[in-house]
Amino acid sequence: MYKRIVLKLSGETLAPLPGSGEAGVYSPARVEDAAKMLIKVAGLGSQLVVILGGGNIWRGRFSDEMNPVDADQMGMLATIMNALCCAEAVNRLGGRAKVFTAQEMTRFAELYRADKADEALNAGYIVFVAGGTGNPFFTTDTGAALRAAELKADIVFKGTGAEGIFDKDPRKFPDAVMYKDITYKEAIDKRLGVMDTSAFVLCMDRKVPAIRVFKMDDLNNIYRAAMGEELGTLAHM
Repeated sequence: MYKRIVLKLSGETLAPLPGSGEAGVYSPARVEDAAKMLIKVAGLGSQLVVILGGGNIWRGRFSDEMNPVDADQMGMLATIMNALCCAEAVNRLGGRAKVFTAQEMTRFAELYRADKADEALNAGYIVFVAGGTGNPFFTTDTGAALRAAELKADIVFKGTGAEGIFDKDPRKFPDAVMYKDITYKEAIDKRLGVMDTSAFVLCMDRKVPAIRVFKMDDLNNIYRAAMGEELGTLAHM
């Protein structure tokens, strides 16, 4: 079991499933399911840092003419909305959650500082860190790697739509082969696209022990991984 986990979840985790008949960017049931799972994992004694994407709200530029900096800033705001939404559910369902943001908006959440986030984790809070790195051109994958390095996490959990890390896109190539174990350097050299190269490089340079990549269609996989089950692929030093 891990003492401190950085969990990277897509924004779609909180969204209605295709064909569900639900409208909007959030599914109340899925938000509550995610919150319950976070509370369950925290109940194991693991400290949780949660990084949510914003893809259920904003998918990036809608035209080549749109300023990419403005588009990325809108994406950062989407991640903050998702963190506030999920943290509210955690607190409402009996857990303890606190939201930090990479941008100053203290009416909504506390400005992120590693020492303050560390204090909140040690006090038993599930900590949401939103707003990416605070800078354009970096994804939430790199944000998760950065927070894992700063907060000395034991592992990063990265939820995807695939079973793990493959040698090529399994959605396009039926003969794609999944790795069970791979080093950061191998993932970088092979340019495997499951995470940004910058995220792998940061984890390698700052000696983040490991990243476990696994399928997130079943939220219970988070609990199984936290218990030490060898789901998906383990990328490591």
